[in-house]
Amino acid sequence: MNYKEAMEYMEEVNQYGSVLGLDNMRELCGRLGNPQNDLRFIHIAGTNGKGSVLAYLSTVFKAAGYKIGRYISPVIFEYRERIQVNGRPITKQALCECLEEIKQMVDEIVEEGLPHPTPFEIETVMAFLYFKKMKCDIVILETGMGGLSDATNIISNTVAAVFASISMDHMQYLGKTQEEIAENKAGIIKNGCYVISAVQKTEVLSILMKRAEDKNSPFFVVEEERITRVKYGVEKQRFSYEGYKDLEIGLAGKHQITNAALAVKVIDVLGQAGYPVKEKALRTGLADTVWRGRFSVIGRKPLFIADGAHNEDGAKKLADSIRFYFTNKKIIYIMGILRDKEYDKIIGETYGLAQDIITITPPGNPRAMHAYDLAKEAEKFHPRVTASDSLEEAVELSYLLADKDSVIIAFGSLSYLGGLIRIIENRDRIRSDTHGKSEKS
Repeated sequence: MNYKEAMEYMEEVNQYGSVLGLDNMRELCGRLGNPQNDLRFIHIAGTNGKGSVLAYLSTVFKAAGYKIGRYISPVIFEYRERIQVNGRPITKQALCECLEEIKQMVDEIVEEGLPHPTPFEIETVMAFLYFKKMKCDIVILETGMGGLSDATNIISNTVAAVFASISMDHMQYLGKTQEEIAENKAGIIKNGCYVISAVQKTEVLSILMKRAEDKNSPFFVVEEERITRVKYGVEKQRFSYEGYKDLEIGLAGKHQITNAALAVKVIDVLGQAGYPVKEKALRTGLADTVWRGRFSVIGRKPLFIADGAHNEDGAKKLADSIRFYFTNKKIIYIMGILRDKEYDKIIGETYGLAQDIITITPPGNPRAMHAYDLAKEAEKFHPRVTASDSLEEAVELSYLLADKDSVIIAFGSLSYLGGLIRIIENRDRIRSDTHGKSEKS
């Protein structure tokens, strides 16, 4: 199997969709020798922020000298990003080797009349195989959806169960109330593991604490009042927490301070579990953390921000950051959303801050909401909405509407942000080359 054939196989497998439950994972992992049992994990659940927390933790532990596996979804630029060791994506050769081994077992499973594993299940097992082969010290794993029945929850060697902000999302699968969703996500807590949570609503926190108590797992929570000396910025931010003064992060957004504080709390707690990290590595790792597409600057003059706000809570956080950083600025949105999301609530939380809204259809995603349908919904809230036929057209229109002091913000589904970032980077490169040539002439 070469890389092209591997990608074609994964494209074929997409027809099996998404299924919650661990039966397929037990079957597939068992036939492959249960590679997950030879690894130790930091398992992260949450509605928003889990990817950022994963990015902080993996970068800090790498700076401390550990070999770190990280498994993320969705990806921004390229398929292989989802499986990384020390920040490097799985090689094409390793991916093909792992997938060939998995495909053989999948074929046997199907021949025996058992259900075909889903794409996420196959990818998760592929990650386990690769991390075992690479002899990772720790694997940092974020759940795909929920916790209890998520494919990643096949693991048993959980060192720490970490909870980023929990709110409403995937209600058709996880529950209609915040309590039901919290119960589902609390399912990643294993006997005796450390449990570390971000600041949560009281009802969510009580559910996490109760589950930790039932599993004899020590429980820790970020104490918001101990986050001090905060200095906000669009490209650099600072804060003090847990005895560490003036920690610096390069991720913007008010919520990134609390995400980083959660990472610091996890680092401190895991020092007790045999994973010490020196202060220098902590500082270096936090400052070096990159997490593209999460309120990140992708262009300047005008400022261009990309953010993955794809649910109500994410939209609230985005709106909060816009109010905080960009008061009295002209704001232009590029908005692309999947049709199974609460698009009315996302629009409702954000529309009032924009002068113009441009809608796009996230390309290549079968769940994408068409730009014209999204525009009709946005027009219920806002008088200046334009549906765009392509990402390129949306970018050019946003620049036409903006002046150098404006702020363009692209948000919604993460699935289109990689393509958008490439368009901006290519545009800036062409402008830079043209400017350089004109100066020489």
